[in-house]
Amino acid sequence: MHSKNLKKPMSLAERLLRERFPEGPEIDEAFRRLAAGEPVQYITGIAYFYDETYHVSPDCLIPRPDTERLVELAVKFVGSSKMRMLDLGTGSGCIAISTAAHCSDLAVTAVDISPGALELAEKNALHNGVADRVSFMLADMRDSGFIGSLPDGGFDIIASNPPYIATGVLPTLDRSVRLEPMLALDGGPDGLDFHRTILKDYRKKLAPGGVMLLEIGYDQSGAVHALAEEYGYICKIHRDYGGNDRVAELVLP
Repeated sequence: MHSKNLKKPMSLAERLLRERFPEGPEIDEAFRRLAAGEPVQYITGIAYFYDETYHVSPDCLIPRPDTERLVELAVKFVGSSKMRMLDLGTGSGCIAISTAAHCSDLAVTAVDISPGALELAEKNALHNGVADRVSFMLADMRDSGFIGSLPDGGFDIIASNPPYIATGVLPTLDRSVRLEPMLALDGGPDGLDFHRTILKDYRKKLAPGGVMLLEIGYDQSGAVHALAEEYGYICKIHRDYGGNDRVAELVLP
């Protein structure tokens, strides 16, 4: 067979666009956006995470397979027990919703600073059948008034995929990533501003025997271990499916 007769294999993004849009102007516009570097999830409005399907838009970070490791650990921790979870910076709601979908006695409070993200998260909770067990709050996780309103010892799990990219690194990111909300990416000078807040200010919110599960950057495990020691936690780092350090598991002695 001559090579000129071979068709170029269709990429996953191309297949997703052809499944989502009919032929004609809609598919042409979709491919134009893809060629311009826009993430396919924003073009289709759909992302797949864990076993669930999520509505997404530029109001929220696109759920990524790396974060599935955190959900896997949360589901294992909860098991069949009746527990309460706090999800800080919920975005699309993927951590809160996928964990609740696999733990029938789990109640979750999910928090975000973005009204647009919360609107999507509420839609996703309803779509995935957990709206009765996941409640949403519009708040800044760093706000002392909000933190003070939460019950001490009220949560068996405090989970978060907080912003953890250092501010100076943001301009170097791939264009498709820079189209995602900076609020969900910018973690301050060293990328760990939000981790400091959670470890310091949410300590009293953790129930006895509870756990914090925080996503981290692949190169932040040493710094997170140091923060854990500073604030009195025992820290264990779990790797994602790509072999990179990804989730800090923190407990109080």
